[in-house]
Amino acid sequence: MKNGEVFSWQHGNRFHLSVDGPQFFPRILQRIDEAERSVDIELYLVEDGLCAERVIASLVAAAERGVQVRCLFDGFGCLKLGQRSRQRLRDAGVDLRQYNPLRLRLKFRNLHRDHRKLILIDDTWCFVGGAGVTDEFWNPQQPENHWHEVMVEVSGPLVADWRRLFETQWAQCLKRRVWQMPLPQRLPKIPARPDVRDGAGRVAYAAARQHRDILYSLLRQLRRAERRIFLATPYFLPTGRVRRELMRAARRGVEVRLLLTSRNTDHPSIRYAGQRYYPRLLRAGVRIFEYRPHFVHLKMVLVDDWVSVGSCNFDHWNLRWNLEANLEAVDAQLSAAVAHSFECDFEQSREIDLQRWHARPLRQRMYQRLWGLLDRLVINIFNRSG
Repeated sequence: MKNGEVFSWQHGNRFHLSVDGPQFFPRILQRIDEAERSVDIELYLVEDGLCAERVIASLVAAAERGVQVRCLFDGFGCLKLGQRSRQRLRDAGVDLRQYNPLRLRLKFRNLHRDHRKLILIDDTWCFVGGAGVTDEFWNPQQPENHWHEVMVEVSGPLVADWRRLFETQWAQCLKRRVWQMPLPQRLPKIPARPDVRDGAGRVAYAAARQHRDILYSLLRQLRRAERRIFLATPYFLPTGRVRRELMRAARRGVEVRLLLTSRNTDHPSIRYAGQRYYPRLLRAGVRIFEYRPHFVHLKMVLVDDWVSVGSCNFDHWNLRWNLEANLEAVDAQLSAAVAHSFECDFEQSREIDLQRWHARPLRQRMYQRLWGLLDRLVINIFNRSG
């Protein structure tokens, strides 16, 4: 894969959206159990537990029957994967690599993380989304308790592009400065959205500050939106350009809805910091929904009939430090499934309007002010030092 390469649209693909771990993990395990040649996994969160036990058992069984199994885990995200689990994989012949293992001498370089979630089976199937292998996403003994997340199963010519992305990072992990990629000579040229209704898909990715076609593609779709923009993210700290495009779309009559976290969150400080953006968005006509049943961990966007789903939160932290990857698709069946998922989630959410916002308690106002100031201070420091 060339430096700064932007993937083009591939046609003739099939997509299947699975909502929540009890739906998508059995499908993933079935594909691994059916694998004949290769299983390649690139993940951020991998932790010991019942979910990991099931996945490791399938990977070990695949390796023992002669399938090539490779796992690329983030050095921070897999800290809770114990040595016993790692040795079990190695003993079966699984090849393990880590992205940027934590080291004191790296200082702020430790913030560079591989946040992608990608599972490739043979050259036939690919799963893309935002899930990790932890009991928070799927506990086989308590299937009703889970983080709200989606994965998309992909088959067709697009799988080859996902493999190229994986192979590039697999090789990059052997380099000493894994986070430092050569800067592209010019901004990526995003391919135009295809004039089709079915089967079109594209790999969009980010490589920290070196490559951000995943962001530029979203911004272009927001500018061209005509009917609707539905955006879900668990960590609402969007870049200034994303916020401005959301407000401009709402002002010109596009239905703009955000699906965000409620009190069910793993990082309350991020939720409070992001709430400082609510007033301007609400005044522009953006509708904000806080999902109540579970922690909403999904990263998904629907602009008219264009879909983006994957690992990217489109916030300034992700785009500064992380490797990210999203599936972009134009497919009537997938967009209908995504729209249905959003509508179900909006119904189970609490809508925040200006009246409700102004009536929030004093404690919440203090937390929002405190964490908002800290977020702004830290990102300004990094902007000056970068």
